[in-house]
Amino acid sequence: MNLKVIARNVGYALLVSALFMLLSIFVSVANGNDSALAALVISFSITFIVGIFPFIFVRGASVITLKEGYVIIFLSWLLSFIFGMLPYALWGEPFTLANAWFESVSGFTTTGGTILDDVEVLPDSLLFWRSSTHFIGGLGIVVFLLLIIPDTSPVRFRLTNMELSAISREGYGSQARKMVNIFTWVYLGLTAAAFVCYLIAGMSPFDAVNHAFSVCSTGGFSTRTASIGAFDSVAVDIITIVFMFLASVHFGLVFMVFFTRSLRPLGNPVFKAYLFILMAASVLMAINLKAPGGSWGRAFLDGAFHTVSYASTTGFSIADNSGWNMTACFIVMLLSIMGGCAGSTTGALKVDRLIVMAKAIARQIRQSVHPSAVSEIRLGHTVLRDEVVFPQILYIVLYAVVACSSILLCLLVGDPNHNAVAGTISNLGAVGLSIGDIGSAGSYNSEPAAIKFIFTMDMFFGRVEIYPVLAVLNSVFAFRKKRPGIR
Repeated sequence: MNLKVIARNVGYALLVSALFMLLSIFVSVANGNDSALAALVISFSITFIVGIFPFIFVRGASVITLKEGYVIIFLSWLLSFIFGMLPYALWGEPFTLANAWFESVSGFTTTGGTILDDVEVLPDSLLFWRSSTHFIGGLGIVVFLLLIIPDTSPVRFRLTNMELSAISREGYGSQARKMVNIFTWVYLGLTAAAFVCYLIAGMSPFDAVNHAFSVCSTGGFSTRTASIGAFDSVAVDIITIVFMFLASVHFGLVFMVFFTRSLRPLGNPVFKAYLFILMAASVLMAINLKAPGGSWGRAFLDGAFHTVSYASTTGFSIADNSGWNMTACFIVMLLSIMGGCAGSTTGALKVDRLIVMAKAIARQIRQSVHPSAVSEIRLGHTVLRDEVVFPQILYIVLYAVVACSSILLCLLVGDPNHNAVAGTISNLGAVGLSIGDIGSAGSYNSEPAAIKFIFTMDMFFGRVEIYPVLAVLNSVFAFRKKRPGIR
C-alpha cells in the first residue's frame, strides 16, 4: 500500500473538521468569547496542521487500489473521531476522555446518543461543534468518502456499491459522479429547507441551523436537554417529522420527484413498503401511547413522531419514553433494527435488505414445493441476480453477529444498568435514543467506560456498514501461506 497517498486523502477528512472548528470559533467570538474559545482554537490548530501536512509533502495520485480505498475510508472516520473529541476534552467536565470519545463518535456517525445529562450547560460554540459533526458525518456517508477518490480510479464505483446497494439504484442512474452530485445537492437542499422552516416555525437562527444539521443527517443532537419537546410547538414537531422522513428516503428518489415534478417515482416498491410500515407502526404507537383522558390527536402526533424518529435513526424525542409499556418499547426497537432506505443518511439494516431477504425466503419456499420451476426475485421491474441478493443476506447475518458479540462483551465486562441489549440495538443502528434510562429522559453518562467504548464500536460498524472495517482488518492481519519447501 502507498502510505503517502493514503495520508494525503485522509487529510481531506481532517481539513473538513478543521473548517467547522473554525466556524465554531466564529460562533464563540460572536457570543463574547465564550468558555470554549480556547479549546476550539487549540483543536483547530492541531487538526489543521495535521490535515494540511500531507498536501505539502505528498503528491496526488490518479489511481488508488481497492485496498488503499478501504484504508482511506477506515482512517478518515477514525481520525475524525480522534481529532473531533479534542474540543470536548480540552473544555473539561463532564467530558472525561471516555465521554469526549463517545460524544465525538456519536456525532460523526450521526448516532446522536449523548453523555450529557444537561445539554444546555454547553456554550453555544460547543453546541454548534456537536451539530457540525452530524452535518459532516451525514454528508460523508453519501458523498465525502467518494469525493476523496479520484474520478479516474477504477475502485470508485466498487466503493459506491459498498455504500449504495445495487437494489436501490433503479431509475437513478449508476454513474458514481452523477450519484455524488445528486446526493450532495439533495442533502444541502434539505438542510437549507429545514433551516428556513424552523425559522418560520419560531426557532431562533442558532437553534434552527443546529436542528437542521441534525435532522437532515438523521443524527439527533439538539441544543436542548428535552430535545424537540423543549419547543412545545406542534409546528416544529410536524416539520421535524417531515424532514426526518425525507432524510430517510433514498436521495435519488427525492431528486427525481423534484427534478421531474412528478409523483411517479414514488411508485418505487421500497418506498411504498417503507411508507406502509411507518403508517402501521404510527397507528400501533398511538394506541399504546394514548394517555387516559388524553386526546387521540396528541396520541397520533406522539406515535408518528417517535415512529419516524426511530425508523429514520434520527433519535429526536418530544416526550419522556421512560414510562412506555413493553409493546411500545418493542415496536421502536424493531424500527431501530430496520432503519430507513438505502441511499439515505440512515443507519441500521435498511428496508431494502429486509425486502430482499423476505423475497429470497419466499423463492426458497416456492422452489422447495416446485423444484423444477424457474423462480426469480423481482423488485419492481428489476430482476435481482443472485450476486446482488447474496451480499444483502450476508450483511444481515454479519449485522446479527456483531450485535450478539456486542451484547456478550457488555455482559462480560459488566452491565450494571442492564442496557446491553437496548444499547447495542440503538447504537449499532445509529439511533442513539433508546429506552429506559438511556431513553429520552436519560443519557449514557452512567454507563461504565468499557460499555461506552463497546457502544462506540457499534456506532462505527453500523455507520460504515461493516464491510470496510472487515476489509481493513483482513488487510492488517492476513498472512500469506508459506510455499511448499520454504520455512
